Parts: sequence; structure tokens; C-alpha cells
Amino acid sequence: MNTDVLLQREQVEAAFISKVYGWMSAALVITGVVAMWAASTPAVLQAIFPASGSMLPFYLLIGAEFGAVIFLSARINKMTAETAGIVFLLYSVLNGLTLSMVFLIYTSSSIASTFLVTAATFGVMSAYGYMTKKDLTSIGNLAFMALIGLIIGSVVNIFLQSEIMYWVITYAGVLIFVALTAYDTQKIKRMAAYDDTQEVSKKKSIMGALTLYLDFVNLFLYLLRFMGDRK
Repeated sequence: MNTDVLLQREQVEAAFISKVYGWMSAALVITGVVAMWAASTPAVLQAIFPASGSMLPFYLLIGAEFGAVIFLSARINKMTAETAGIVFLLYSVLNGLTLSMVFLIYTSSSIASTFLVTAATFGVMSAYGYMTKKDLTSIGNLAFMALIGLIIGSVVNIFLQSEIMYWVITYAGVLIFVALTAYDTQKIKRMAAYDDTQEVSKKKSIMGALTLYLDFVNLFLYLLRFMGDRK
């Protein structure tokens, strides 16, 4: 491969990754702002967590989040890039509403410090995934299989209420999403293509942003379990 072609490829990849991080950053800002707003607005909190103690509104929000992700993933090729962007940002709003619970459980200072640690960890692992020449596919596959086990273990522990299992899941969750951050960044980098139209490239960048957004949020939540100071 000659130098000009290699340089062109690097420029295409860099431009594509910039779009991915742009979408991801916008979604994270929206989520954070919505979460803080909801947590400081009694009427919104009352709607999400009624005084009756019913968790139905909260679970409906969770269901809407899953629905948005499934809809976006399944229909991305049949919708316009603008529609995909709206659905992604709508998902970040819904996630902000559910994450308002974090501000009710943990102190603001510990949330802020955990966010900084998450950002630093995510940044380092994402940079590694982008720059490394090593194929991270096997690591990504192992992390994905471990994630399935993590989900199953979390569901089981809802009934067992084992503190030991809780901490095993917590530390495993951090390691899994650290690995997925590097793997997903490398995978997204490879999604860039010379012959993509602007529309296709934008759709790909939105899906890539969704992937990294989920990695970041989950890493933050697992780190918060042992870094966060409860009120």
C-alpha cells in the first residue's frame, strides 16, 4: 500500500471517529443535564418514583430505553440519518430520566469524581483501541460472553441478595466494559470506508456512538458502585 493511500485511509478513519465521538459526547451531555434536572425537580421525581412506592413508571422508562435501542439497531438501514439521530438523542433523554436515581442515592461530589475517573479510563482504553495494531477481536468476543454471564448473574442476585456476588459482579463489570471500550473503538475505526455516502457514514457514526455511549455509561455505573458515597 503506497503512502498516499495509507494517508487517505487514516484521514477517513480520523474524520469518521470524530463524528462518532461528537454524537457520543452530545448524548452524554444530554443524559447528564436531564438526570440533574429530573433529580432537582420534585414533580418529575414524583412521576418517576411515585409516593406510593410503585416502580412501574421507572420500569416503563427502562422498557422504552430498550425499545429505542432495538428500534434503532433494527431499522437503521431503513430510516434517514436525521431520524436515526433523533432516536439516539431521545434514548439519551430517557436514560437521563432513569439515571436521575443516581443523584438520589449518591453524593454529587462522588458522582463528579467517578465521572472523571470514568472519562479518564474510557479515554485511555479508547485511545489504545484506536492506535493498537493488535487485533482485539478475541478479547472482544470474550468480553461479550462475559457480559452475558454478568447479566445472568445480576438477575440471579436480585433473588439471592448475596453481597459477595454483588462485589464480584461489580469488579467483573468494570473489567468487561474496560475491555469492550478498546474492542469497540477498534471495531468502529474499521467501519470507516472510502466509498460511503454522507448518509451512510452518518448512520454508521450514530451506531458507533451508541455503542461507545453504552460502554461509557455502564463503566460509570459499575465504578460508582464502589467509588460512590451514599447519602
